[in-house]
Amino acid sequence: MSLFDISERAQQLQKELLAFMDSHVYPAEVVYEEQMRESGNPHFQPPVLEELKAEAKRRGLWNLFHPHPGTGAGLTNLEYAPLAEIMGRSHIASEACNCNAPDTGNMEVFELFGTEEHKEKYLKPLLEGTMASAFAMTEPAVASSDATNVELSMVRDGDDYILNGRKWFASNALHQNCKVMIVMGKTDPTAAPHRQQSMMVVPIDAPGVTVLRNLPVFGYQDREGHGEIDFTDVRVPAKDVLKGEGEGFAISQARLGPGRIHHCMRSIGMAERALELLCKRAQSRVTFGKPVADNANIQDWIAEARIDIEMIRLLTLKAAYLMDTVGNKEAQTEIAAIKVAAPQIALKIVDRAIQVHGGGGVTDDFPLAMAYAHLRTLRLADGPDEVHKRAIARRELRRYRELRPEGV
Repeated sequence: MSLFDISERAQQLQKELLAFMDSHVYPAEVVYEEQMRESGNPHFQPPVLEELKAEAKRRGLWNLFHPHPGTGAGLTNLEYAPLAEIMGRSHIASEACNCNAPDTGNMEVFELFGTEEHKEKYLKPLLEGTMASAFAMTEPAVASSDATNVELSMVRDGDDYILNGRKWFASNALHQNCKVMIVMGKTDPTAAPHRQQSMMVVPIDAPGVTVLRNLPVFGYQDREGHGEIDFTDVRVPAKDVLKGEGEGFAISQARLGPGRIHHCMRSIGMAERALELLCKRAQSRVTFGKPVADNANIQDWIAEARIDIEMIRLLTLKAAYLMDTVGNKEAQTEIAAIKVAAPQIALKIVDRAIQVHGGGGVTDDFPLAMAYAHLRTLRLADGPDEVHKRAIARRELRRYRELRPEGV
């Protein structure tokens, strides 16, 4: 039996999802862009996306990410990973199947740590795809790659907490359907570094919450938005603290492990589509009397792309397998490694596909420019490359700690 054997049901879902992509998602991409352009509103919810969501529900391709039977597909990380890759081939597929970040992570948090009220008020509509949510952790005033730097204050006042501070890159904050945020802040500055932070449930229209602006990503104004948000004397009931005071880091670890599998497999999907576009363009264009594909350097790029994609896919599947079998903690090295490797490799392949497309590659006539912007951003999201490399190196060096000179 192969290490990465998956159930017949998961294999069937792959076939059904591929068919849905071919029959509905890819044809809808042009319609989506036309509807967005005609609306004149960068945060418009295009009707074609709602049509895709209805069709995905009808086909049983809904909440595929969610591991809890009854509310989700009940798949393991390993079983879901190939589905995330398939959806990663299109920028509208994940939302069409209700598998888009940050809603996926927030749904997991509500499922694991939310109260019954949270589940009824927020989790249920999120699972139904009628509501969107944001995750507010990163801050403009501090280096948020070190989460212990988070400064937004959460001060206890009777049965409430009062929040003051500023967040940015709160993805989904400008989504037309966004109603709620999960916010990380500091409840006890005197506690141990990893016990100072807590997470709270905050309605996006709570008094004192102001969405200041949408942050562009390499000039792209993403429809869901990446909000800069001001919190001024925002009052949050103590019942809306998730898991308990000081549990912010524990929640983030539970949330980020599966999320990184999703991000990395979607990156691989982007890389596969970029390679496909590269090959088609290279075969169909002629320069200096021969097809572009006949040039040795182009063939070298294609061969390297195939090798690299297979390597990062196997590494990501290994990480997913370890998470399922021995847990997130034992898979820390692999999770960190894929978060570095997958976006870097996918970015290189997209860059070469852009080169083969010439001027067209940097326009929106092809999905490559947008893919490049998002992949480059992903090298910062959920922790920059350097943080993950540092974590990997420290775990490796721990094995040789006895070789260090005494007192050093």
